[in-house]
Amino acid sequence: MYDVAIIGAGPAGGSAAIFTAKAGKKTVVLDSNKSVTKRAWIENHYGTPEVTGPDLVETGISQAKKFGAEFVETSVTTISKTDNGVKIATENGEFEAKHVILATGMMTDVAEASGLLTKDGTEPRIKTIFDVDAAGKTNVEGVWAAGTCAGVSMHTIITAGDGAKVAINVISELNGERYVDHDVLKA
Repeated sequence: MYDVAIIGAGPAGGSAAIFTAKAGKKTVVLDSNKSVTKRAWIENHYGTPEVTGPDLVETGISQAKKFGAEFVETSVTTISKTDNGVKIATENGEFEAKHVILATGMMTDVAEASGLLTKDGTEPRIKTIFDVDAAGKTNVEGVWAAGTCAGVSMHTIITAGDGAKVAINVISELNGERYVDHDVLKA
């Protein structure tokens, strides 16, 4: 049983994984390797003058792995609520977690099979998004969404920030108190 399973390793999912793993939460990231970020050239990401999408994603994955996140390349077919959390069915088996963060970019195909509510997207070319509250919660307890699939702008800096925000909310719920992650320069 994982504390957090994250579906998608793009900027939103990778950022969420950095925060959850660094907070000591047992984290698995399930990724289909179909991120649109892998085709991007980026010159508007704060702190990075320019970067390819593949390099940005790989750097994020490396950061999350440094803190203990596990990565599995697979496609998710359904998500369902259990007594202890959430079960994720994939093409390569099942995973269980207390919480799931959907960071699937433009893909919301798991929604109908999983009973997740969706609504019309507002971004260009984004037809459907998961229906979430301000914290990132969906209608299924323990299932959250972050990034483009949750209705934020498709820009990598924004989806990464939304992934971090939702991760902080998940960590806070797991801990039973507000979580803050601040590192300090070493003297």
